[in-house]
Formats: sequence, structure tokens, C-alpha cells
Amino acid sequence: MDLITTIWELQAACDRLGAHPVITVDTEFLRETTYYPLLCVLQMASPDEAVVIDALAPGIDLAPFFELMANERVLKVFHAARQDIEIVWHRANTIPHPIFDTQVAAMVLGYGDSIAYDQLVERITGHRPDKTHRFTDWSRRPLSAEQTQYAVSDVTHLRDVFTALDADLKKRGRNDWVSEEMEILTSPRTYDFHPERAWERLKTRVRKPRELAVLIEVAAWREQEAQSRDVPRSRVLKDEAVGDIATHAPTSLEKLANLRSLPKGFERSKWGTDIIAAVQRGLARDFAKLPKIEKPRNNSNGAAIVELLKVLLRMTSERHAVASKVIATVDDLEQIAADDHADVAALHGWRRELFGEAALKLKHGRLALAIDKGRVVKVERAKE
Repeated sequence: MDLITTIWELQAACDRLGAHPVITVDTEFLRETTYYPLLCVLQMASPDEAVVIDALAPGIDLAPFFELMANERVLKVFHAARQDIEIVWHRANTIPHPIFDTQVAAMVLGYGDSIAYDQLVERITGHRPDKTHRFTDWSRRPLSAEQTQYAVSDVTHLRDVFTALDADLKKRGRNDWVSEEMEILTSPRTYDFHPERAWERLKTRVRKPRELAVLIEVAAWREQEAQSRDVPRSRVLKDEAVGDIATHAPTSLEKLANLRSLPKGFERSKWGTDIIAAVQRGLARDFAKLPKIEKPRNNSNGAAIVELLKVLLRMTSERHAVASKVIATVDDLEQIAADDHADVAALHGWRRELFGEAALKLKHGRLALAIDKGRVVKVERAKE
């Protein structure tokens, strides 16, 4: 099999693949030293063939590939699609559509939370994929025959995985469950990430409006700096340091120098002045217009309710063979414990039918959990 290195070869391959209703797609990329993923290799397969494209070949134009990704007549099958889609969105301002994510489908069918590709292939096909080149440097040239073969196998095995999962979904009547998740994956909002929302990614807990205002501005500055220089966020400023700055809000280089989370002498770099400016912008914001800070839930029974909901979630997951992670997250459970009308996925659509209604019943004493013959079971309780 030849490696595609020209737009003419790519166009011909995309024309052939575009004649099929379903193709499998994968990418190889690097992002350890960059903000945006560096696309190195593309691989696709139809029932008839598999192709590998050198995305770094001199002068190659990937326009035919991006056009194929937008072709509504062709279903694109990925495994763990988010990063692959992010690459296409960044390079072509296009979201692949329609798509099918085998990792999501596997969760809906009870293969566990976020199952890895090689594990899924082995469980479905019995074949153990070669992991030799999983962590290879895909930016180095020339690509070896072994690397090319590894890339091909990713999309050829994916054909068999898709066929099995698709059949199982139809058998169990769960196609719509996966479709809901695909709507999220193919929404531009999922990938159109603006610096002013960068603070949302941080796990730093801020408790005061003043801290939140500074956090928003410093996180936005870091995001813009990382984007403009195309370096990872941590190369600009580590998350811990962003949180530290938000908490202490240093308004001078001297105060900035006192923060232990920053490297010694950092305040003397060109970034020191930028950070002080960001802090001052934060302090100047109208605190009344800031996003609401989630207050700690002081309900003394809240923790116990969440623990009971976890047991119910595990029971539901096992009974229906659906990964618990795709039904509800711990944050969902905490919000349900605090608010019957929480706007969480677990209280909408098929998740509410499967778990949400029972969760609310359990919370309000209309459902109990008991042990019967060594198994935890649900017991409906009469209204008093």
C-alpha cells in the first residue's frame, strides 16, 4: 500500500471513499509542545480499501479530506472522536458530520467507562492490536512501513467494531441514545473555545466574586498567550499558579514575586507585567455581573443522599449494561441531591427514564434500597 503524499492522490482516494455510505477515520497527531494539535497522519477505510495520508507531505492540500468530512451522505466512524474533530474544526472550520463514535456506543452498550480502542477491538474481534507505535513520533519523516501498517490497522479493525456495535444498538433499540451524544460531539460550541471561558476548565475553587473576577481575566490572558504562541497552556502558566494569583490578586510585581507557585524571577519576565494588568482588569470588573459562584452545599444529609444515588447508579448501570459515566456523573448526583429540577443530563431524555426518575424517588423516600439474597434491590414504598 502506497502512502498518499499529493493532493491528486488524495482527491482520487476521497472520491472513491465518498461513494460508500460508511467509512472509518483516524488521525495521528502531536500536541505535547503546541497549543493546537499538529496533524501528522490521516487514515481512512471503506469496505473496499484503506488509505494512509501523509498530512505533513510538502505542498499537500487536505481540502479533499475536509470536503469528505462534511459530506452528509457519508457516515464517518471514529473512536473517541473529540480530538479528531477538534483538528478538523481548527484546520478547516468544519465539523465532520454525520459521525459515529465507537467509544460512546461501547459505553451505551455496557463495555465500561471510556474503553480504550485496543481493548474494544480485542473484546469484539478477538484480535489483539499491535501497540508498538502508539507513542511514536508521527512528525518524523520518513514514515516506516511498520508505522504505516499500524495506521492502517486502526481503521480496518474499526470497520469490524462499528459493524458489531451498530448491530447491537439496533437489537437493543439504543440508536437514539448514541445519536444524542453525537449531537454534542458535532456542535461547534464544543470546539469553539473562547479565552473568556478559559476559567471554566480550571478545577480551582474560588469562593469570592473578587477571586472569580481575577481568575477569569488571568485565565483569559493565559489562553490568548498560549494560542498566539502555539504552546501548551502549562508552558505559559500552570493551573496551580493561575489559582494562586486569583486567590491573592497581586497588584504589584513585588507581591507577584511572593507567590510560591511561580518560578523564581518570573515577575521580572515580560509576562509579569501582563499578569498584573490582568489582575487589575479583574478587580475593576462589575462583580454583580459575574457568573454565579456555586455555593458549597451545606445540607447535612447531602453527602449521604449522594452516596445512595451512587449505589442506585451502579445498580442501574449493571442491570441495563450501560456505563455509569454515560448515565450520570458525580456532579450530576450532587446537583440532583440539592435540586429536583437540576439542569443535568441525568434528568433528561432516556437517562431520566432509565435513572433520573428513580433517583428522585429515592431522594424523597418513595423508593428504598434493600439487600435480597446478597444483591442490592429497589423497593417501591407507598406514599404516606
